[in-house]
Amino acid sequence: MLGETMSHNPLFTDRTHAGELLARVIHDVLTQQTIDSGVKPVPIVYALPRGGVPVAARIAHFLDCPLTIIVAKKITHPENPELAIGAVTTFGNVLWADQKLFRPKHDARWREVALNKAINQAKSLEAQLIPACPQVNAEDATLILVDDGIATGMTIAVAATALKTLSPAAVWLCTPVVPQTLLPWLQQWGDRTIVVTPQVGL
Repeated sequence: MLGETMSHNPLFTDRTHAGELLARVIHDVLTQQTIDSGVKPVPIVYALPRGGVPVAARIAHFLDCPLTIIVAKKITHPENPELAIGAVTTFGNVLWADQKLFRPKHDARWREVALNKAINQAKSLEAQLIPACPQVNAEDATLILVDDGIATGMTIAVAATALKTLSPAAVWLCTPVVPQTLLPWLQQWGDRTIVVTPQVGL
């Protein structure tokens, strides 16, 4: 499904402001879906920490629905920490990047080292944050997966894959900003993609 986009000016002042704008767009889409189907969706907001939490908090407040987290971490190249070669969740879902990033003779070793490091980071972060989150039942709910921005899309994609295992009615990928060229790729991972894209100079 095509992503809903809405332009605003000026640029977001902070993540809370971005969350407020994104919340309005999501609310409008939920309202329209209720009108179209006659069935009111049951939303649950899932934040990708840490940056996604303040954005998601405003959305959950606006929608008056539960807020929880799902942790996904980039898998970085052991010899180049700035290079993302994949992403992993604490659920155990793994998404690898373009195979061109690997040299075959080192492939297995690098992958294992990088994967284990990312899993440990994800589990550590989850252990810190999950005690503050409510217990939720994702079955048949509309899961609103929120990040504060998308660069490669790896972490939100792998998180969406994990959420789909919970038998929801739908998984929506929601973020304030994303490269326009990435939208077609993102849409394969969720049932809907909602983006607020501020445009400079409008």
